[in-house]
Amino acid sequence: MLSDIEYPSDLRKLSSAQLPALAQELRKFIIDIVASKEGHLGASLGVIELTIALHYIFDTPNDQLVWDVGHQAYPHKILTGRKNRFHTNRQLGGLSGFPKRDESAYDTFGVGHSSTSISAALGMAIASKLKGDTYKQHIAVIGDASIASGMAFEGLNHGGVTDANLLIILNDNAIGIDPSVGALKEYLTKAKVGRKPKTDNIIEALNFKYYGPVDGHDLPTLLRELKRLQSVEGPKLLHIITTKGKGLKQAEENQVQYHAPGKFNAHTGELLPKKDVQAPPKFQDVFGLTLLELARNNPKIVGITPAMPTGSSLKYMMDEMPDRAFDVGIAEQHAVTLAAGMATQGLTVFCTIYSTFLQRAYDQIIHDVALQNLPVIFCVDRSGLVGADGATHHGVFDIAYLNCIPNLLIAAPSNEIELRNLLYTASLGLSHPIAIRYPRGRGTLLNWQKPFENFVVGKGICLSKGTKAAIISTGTIGANVMEAIRISKANLAHYHFPFIKPLDTKLLHTILAAYDTILTVEEGTIIGGFGSTIVSYATKQKYKGTLETLGVPDTFIEQGTPEELQHLCGISINALVERFKGL
Repeated sequence: MLSDIEYPSDLRKLSSAQLPALAQELRKFIIDIVASKEGHLGASLGVIELTIALHYIFDTPNDQLVWDVGHQAYPHKILTGRKNRFHTNRQLGGLSGFPKRDESAYDTFGVGHSSTSISAALGMAIASKLKGDTYKQHIAVIGDASIASGMAFEGLNHGGVTDANLLIILNDNAIGIDPSVGALKEYLTKAKVGRKPKTDNIIEALNFKYYGPVDGHDLPTLLRELKRLQSVEGPKLLHIITTKGKGLKQAEENQVQYHAPGKFNAHTGELLPKKDVQAPPKFQDVFGLTLLELARNNPKIVGITPAMPTGSSLKYMMDEMPDRAFDVGIAEQHAVTLAAGMATQGLTVFCTIYSTFLQRAYDQIIHDVALQNLPVIFCVDRSGLVGADGATHHGVFDIAYLNCIPNLLIAAPSNEIELRNLLYTASLGLSHPIAIRYPRGRGTLLNWQKPFENFVVGKGICLSKGTKAAIISTGTIGANVMEAIRISKANLAHYHFPFIKPLDTKLLHTILAAYDTILTVEEGTIIGGFGSTIVSYATKQKYKGTLETLGVPDTFIEQGTPEELQHLCGISINALVERFKGL
């Protein structure tokens, strides 16, 4: 049946009795492609039946459907005109891994970060009412991990006092990427087994009509409930229970690993074996293992992450020291201010947040940490171009948005050893907060667990000498610079600045005096970034030479491999070789 379905209008030609068989076809289609192309698996397998039911009952895209985060939107994409291009998912020039407005009229709202669906769908519902489109339905699908976030509660708080035609589907599977945490999760667990009386319903207390919980894999029940709710006016919530990874045994049993499992055998579900070669560590593991090592010797050290214990590798510390390492759920703002509160009491707080998610706590960084000069240690994971997750997840803005904040130090190590030593130096106690940024993926060093060395704050390093021009880099992109200099055989000096703030102005003054041509290289935005800081200082020094900044241009970079995206930005090894030859 799937071969005959391009759009929901085709889906609606089927009888309801045919839909369970279609669900099996759709599940197999996703498994077959993700097994070879990679992507987010478990979340999409968990909403197969829900996706079919929503597009079968509602008149999408006239009725407006908003997916939260979007990890689970693969079946939605396949049923809305993108089936034949689904094999290009998350590839350069292909489909985005997340709903995207300019990709399809069925993607009513672009997402990639969590907890936005209720506010967006409520805004659409209010707008429809103002325009007189009272027949339209507005549906937000949100998970039990995302609904615990502050923004989701803000949307519920507002939606409950409107007469907007809003339906929230609470997709409750007790897991986001890692298992859900917190008091709301415990409340929902009790609701599933009927231990919460009707008079103690948190959803109804917020003026939403509550329905459920119902089995989210039971298509007849889903169809019946959604059809009934079409005629119920005002704000309402349907609580459905699903299993992440439904239909693939390994994905059901190991939901964390099969969130995005990489390549696997589509028939057996088994992960494909990695090549038996020793590989350098992931930067997240350098952070996690080093933090655990430091915490064993320093009882004041605590760790915080907003819902990413596995992804950030804070899990190492959580497993050994559960009373000193905290997963606070999808709550970046809370994580930052919690860290600030702990810091006021003399604790040494490591707060690890992905660069793209740290954006969500910007006011807290300024108001609660930097303004009070509290020495919180921000470990900014996934900085730079992250690859296939695309524009919603690239960590390319952090240098620019942090650089303007007083009191805040910013560091970008070039390799695993520098990251390790920066973490050690920060643990000894700094007089200011610090952000240490590092990339997604693996480093380059096998023997990285060296004895700790103290880092000199604000000091740059000369990596190689040359006479024709000087290259100044910060962070791990320096590896591309070094290799490009080697390949091009250009007579170039190379300086690495581990600290973006404070800047080593003494060394920079020496560089400006010695070279007529200077290039800065960073894996972050050119506007407001590291290079712009160099330009600003050079202007004050009345530098007369040529100064060029290389980095991420003033556009949103889409999905692709990190190497492809670096090349688009002119900072890949090959792109730098050509640029250096031109010097």
